[in-house]
Amino acid sequence: MELRRLWLISRQGSDIALAEAQRCADELALEGVEVVLAQAGPTAQDLPELLAIDPPPLPQLALVFGGDGTVLGAARHLAPWGVPLLSFNVGGNLGFLTHDRRLLRPQGEVGSAGLWQRLRQDRFAIDRRMMLEARIDSDGVHGALNDFYFRPCLEDVAPTCCLELAIDGEVVDQYRGDGLIIATPTGSTGYAMAAGGPILHPGIEAIVVIPICPMSLSSRAVVVPPGSRLTVRPLGEVGRRVRLWKDGAQARVLESGDHCVLQQSQHHTRFLQLEHSPSFYRTLTHKLHWAGSLMGPESSVASEAPTPLP
Repeated sequence: MELRRLWLISRQGSDIALAEAQRCADELALEGVEVVLAQAGPTAQDLPELLAIDPPPLPQLALVFGGDGTVLGAARHLAPWGVPLLSFNVGGNLGFLTHDRRLLRPQGEVGSAGLWQRLRQDRFAIDRRMMLEARIDSDGVHGALNDFYFRPCLEDVAPTCCLELAIDGEVVDQYRGDGLIIATPTGSTGYAMAAGGPILHPGIEAIVVIPICPMSLSSRAVVVPPGSRLTVRPLGEVGRRVRLWKDGAQARVLESGDHCVLQQSQHHTRFLQLEHSPSFYRTLTHKLHWAGSLMGPESSVASEAPTPLP
């Protein structure tokens, strides 16, 4: 990979992520790489402003310093432009989508110099993740890497709603409860998992539908093919509005009579993978503490440091 221009994206409001991004920016500048520092977060406008330039000064790679939320925000903006992401868990929580921060400082090497060399020598793999898109009438297209979900936007009454779901033109169910999640395999370990949905391997392309606290015992999570076209429509009284969220960020409010069409996006998020033998199951074991109280530390591989590509 030719490193001419890189964007370094840090978690909004995180001093530790910003400091790590600045340190890497200083190293890259000494190597003649053009560097742009930006932030991603609920109110950050750095990426929209950079991409609003005609034509946008696209980088060969975007480095992300933060947790999964920071990665999701960067992915929504950069995936349509085909910009790959290399992310590190700096100041984040679970970090399903990030590398261990220790890979920024390989043992026996000074700073991140070894990382830049590996990138130039193409010593990495590419992990493609499917995304979803949602359209509401003429509102344009909203993209998401993890999930879309529908929740009531009521403050003075019980937060429930009724949502009708049609798949490929056929009405499947009318969900009454706290809402509905439409997730990718990547998002199956997020809000979808917390709502009782299945965990899907990211190598599978499929769409997961999970009702949130449904009032009917017959309303269950379903997994549908990636080519499915899902239509969600709020039912019930006028004024009981529903809010659409994308990867945890607000997208749009649906009024009575609106309908939202969701389907697989034509874009994929491309992640650079630095580990020699990445394992989704090892990540689950480590992040979710599976069998942590049943097996001794000598039997665990979850605590081992990641092994970079040779």
